[in-house]
Amino acid sequence: MLEGKTALVTGASRGIGRAIALELAEKGAYVIVNYNGSGEAAREVVRTIEASGGQAEAYQCNVADYAACERLIGDVMASQGSIDILVNNAGITRDNLLMRMSEEDFDAVVSTNLKGAFHTMRLVSRHMLKQKRGRIINMASVVGVAGNAGQVNYAASKAGVIGMTKSAAKELASRGITVNAVAPGFIETDMTGKLSEKVREQAAAQIPMGGFGRPEDVAKAVGFLASDEAGYITGQVLHVDGGMVM
Repeated sequence: MLEGKTALVTGASRGIGRAIALELAEKGAYVIVNYNGSGEAAREVVRTIEASGGQAEAYQCNVADYAACERLIGDVMASQGSIDILVNNAGITRDNLLMRMSEEDFDAVVSTNLKGAFHTMRLVSRHMLKQKRGRIINMASVVGVAGNAGQVNYAASKAGVIGMTKSAAKELASRGITVNAVAPGFIETDMTGKLSEKVREQAAAQIPMGGFGRPEDVAKAVGFLASDEAGYITGQVLHVDGGMVM
């Protein structure tokens, strides 16, 4: 269980991030529900956690902005005294074929998905090194492992997250800090809800378990990696994808 620990979950106002925030709170953590534009949705997550007897607060921060991340981490440390768990979940998509993808769309996705995770890891790791303990869990994707047509920017960002996870794991392991990644496949979220029925059927046909997963499936994996039970696991990429990418 996670009583007495503070968890920061980026991009936690909906979808997988919301499920992760609820899972960590259920395990006893005080959860910082980070959001960028969805303030009311983030506050709803906080209300849901509090209604179940948990503790949480919403905090606005665009993770692509390093100065904003500094303020976020500084404020959390000032109010809570520690950050024990960091979950880098914030992410965006700007899909297009390679030949049609704009530089702006490439940069926007990498800035949020990859550089945003770097910002929070860099800032939080300073405090975790002093604490000599910590859990960092980065949200990757099966797309970062196998690639996907129309998502050169997203695949690059998530492949980068995996490489960054492994490198940070080697740097921080001796100080009791684990760094792992979770790579979801097709999960029922707002993002996949926009897919056409034909695309959904084609995707499901690639999944040995025959269908899309739930945000809670990913959240349970994150909850495990954040726990003491996962203390000897670091530098790993845990696929939650129904067997899609083996």
